[in-house]
Amino acid sequence: MTVTESELESELATVEDPMNDEDVVSLGLVEDVTIEDGRATISLVFNAPYAPAEMAIGDEIRDVVESVGLEPDLRARAGEEQGFDEEVLPMVRNVIAVASGKGGVGKTTVAANVAAGLNELGDRVGILDADVHGPNVPRILPVEGEPGVTPDEELVPPRSEGVGVMSMDYLTDHSDDPAILRGPMVNQVMMQFIEGVEWGRLDYLIVDLPPGTGDASLNLLQTLPVAGVVIVTTPQEMAVADARKGLRLFEEHDTPILGVVENMSTYRCPNCDDDHDVFGSDGAQEICEDFDVPLLAELPVHPDFDSERIDGPAVRDDDNAVQSELQELSETVADRVGAVNRKRVGEDGPDEPGESIPTGADADD
Repeated sequence: MTVTESELESELATVEDPMNDEDVVSLGLVEDVTIEDGRATISLVFNAPYAPAEMAIGDEIRDVVESVGLEPDLRARAGEEQGFDEEVLPMVRNVIAVASGKGGVGKTTVAANVAAGLNELGDRVGILDADVHGPNVPRILPVEGEPGVTPDEELVPPRSEGVGVMSMDYLTDHSDDPAILRGPMVNQVMMQFIEGVEWGRLDYLIVDLPPGTGDASLNLLQTLPVAGVVIVTTPQEMAVADARKGLRLFEEHDTPILGVVENMSTYRCPNCDDDHDVFGSDGAQEICEDFDVPLLAELPVHPDFDSERIDGPAVRDDDNAVQSELQELSETVADRVGAVNRKRVGEDGPDEPGESIPTGADADD
């Protein structure tokens, strides 16, 4: 049986994007189909490497290609419509902001574990500790050595088991020194971190924002092509109220909301393994219902989570009681980035060709 390229594309229209409720052809995700010598090369407008949903879609597409007697060769292509900016961080595929309305809700813990979790999936990841007043990322993602400097005087982030880490903590004499910065100075530091750091090629850059809705958050929105933002809260009424304000800020600037993480959702007793709602319940769920955004995770309080006894992020600790939930959160964040990117393609249509790489089982490192 000889299949033409148009006939194969019609067959591909049977593959659904489960997160956007539309087929991949109608969404504009199939950019090009070429058949030669029994091999079908398909260019897909995908930009969330190692996201389980995109890998599953890729598997379905391979099945369709094989069902008509062809060998599949899938290629992922990242373009401007997904935020792949040629001028600002041109080698960074996705910028993910992690924000909270107030401090003390575990935002940095979530950001650092998501960064490490994505890296565990196989992604190239960096994390920017943009909380200039309280830079704590290096406490969770410890590094050896200090930032390097390129001949062009750009900073090179040190690595924490594969994750590039840049933090205000490296720019103070002592880790306990307070960062006393006014608004304009905060903006200068942020611009230095954005323009003066050599990140290399990244699939995801996680940006741990300061709490609240101040200058750093606004500066980020005005400067970076943000793929989406994760809002972190706890169940308490005040934290939920402030999280709503932060979420509304990003909505007003047309920044996609990837979802909400409720940290300290319950207390998980290490002796009986029961969960107890010591801080209330359903706070994040109410936000999600009111703003129509997903609930990404409900993370418990546990002695092995965010503890000084733990050397490194809990998501890397096979003996940690919270590891599986953090792994699932990292996968969910990647899936949400992919869903937002794919929906944007469906709304705007494919842009000019960008970077093309093998995807899924066809990819090599």
